[in-house]
Amino acid sequence: MNYLIKDIQIVNEGKTLAFDVLIKNGIIYKLGSNISVNEKVTEINGEGKFLLPGVIDDQVHFREPGLTHKATIYSEAKAAVAGGVTSFMEMPNTVPPVFTQKLLEDKYEIAAATSLANYSFYMGTGNDNIEQVLRTNDKKKDVCGVKVFMGSSTGNLLVDNPLVLEKVFGGVELLIATHCEDEATIKRNFERLKTEKGTLQPSDHPIIRDEEACFESSFRAVQLAKKYDSRLHILHISTERELQLFSNMLPLREKRITAEVCVHHLHFTAEDYSRLGNLIKCNPAIKAPHNKAALWQGLLDDRLDVIATDHAPHTWHEKNEPYEKAHAGLPLIQHSLLLMLEYVKQGKLTIEKVAEKMSHAVADCFKIDKRGYIREGYYADLVIADTAENTDVKKENILYKCGWSPLEGFQFPATITHTFVNGALVYGNGEWDESIKGMRIKFDR
Repeated sequence: MNYLIKDIQIVNEGKTLAFDVLIKNGIIYKLGSNISVNEKVTEINGEGKFLLPGVIDDQVHFREPGLTHKATIYSEAKAAVAGGVTSFMEMPNTVPPVFTQKLLEDKYEIAAATSLANYSFYMGTGNDNIEQVLRTNDKKKDVCGVKVFMGSSTGNLLVDNPLVLEKVFGGVELLIATHCEDEATIKRNFERLKTEKGTLQPSDHPIIRDEEACFESSFRAVQLAKKYDSRLHILHISTERELQLFSNMLPLREKRITAEVCVHHLHFTAEDYSRLGNLIKCNPAIKAPHNKAALWQGLLDDRLDVIATDHAPHTWHEKNEPYEKAHAGLPLIQHSLLLMLEYVKQGKLTIEKVAEKMSHAVADCFKIDKRGYIREGYYADLVIADTAENTDVKKENILYKCGWSPLEGFQFPATITHTFVNGALVYGNGEWDESIKGMRIKFDR
């Protein structure tokens, strides 16, 4: 089906302009004023609304295979589309972990059959699978990158062998995405606090996984990347101190070292543990308020390149265990764009900056082919937002399989009315068309 969106405010490449958009055969066919067509199209009145490029989330955990009691690719991709996210890149810490090329392709097969959004999957790195990891070099156009856990998290894919790290940074030709927390620092902090207090609380989490743990690991990753001229992308930066490792002196597409910030580190602080407890327990930890302020500054001055979610669902039971047993991670992907539109309303950033950091910059960072911008000839991955309508977060409208959100009770000053994926109107005014699935993301490398 083809669509003509009339009189909408298009947010793209630093500008917001009123235009019509013709979507034809899955692509953005024409942008202009007063577009008329002789063929049959479905017309959408965009007056008073905003059209943004579909969000590309470069870090999610959709839990399939092996952890499907928490989430599935189908359930979380559907939640993503409802929130205006049209493409995602998913992590390898599933069961079994993605340590072989066969297991990597198995995930692509699941997504091809079930995902409503476009998809890519990271190859996982362990201490014993370097040969499999290096085979990913043959898939530069088909795989988003290689993931290295330089700190343990859910699934415990920790790579703590220095020789393996040298081989990864020296041999991988794709983007290397890292989770950076120093394991020795974390263990030392945990043992000290456990001895002092006996019973630990959620508010201890940022003390255990502190700023030093993040900086030491990120610094080590940067050193390795510079040594081998690797393409390094450090995920979920959470501290003020780490910002000194990144630069805004080059255009994004020329950077060899880039950084991501996640919506929860821009929104919550350590003060919120008293209210939300384990619901905001995540790795790296949400920390003291001065870090949040610094992250905002780093985002606005382009030391931090992209915004993501690190969407990581767990069951309600898993989050409500005592602190030491409670799983780390937050479900966020359905509300990430809406949360940033809240900060637009607050004057924290512009709507143009939202499109840049959640779409344009992700496409540039990963060199995604024909996505991330509203351009003629690009795939029609588009989202319509109405800032005249509010969205209340409540259990009845949460689509995550886990059924909860740390943002429950929050009211956003906007609503997502339509989400197009490859030109298909998958979500429109609460109605779904699940007949067409997303596509495997390709990379122009």
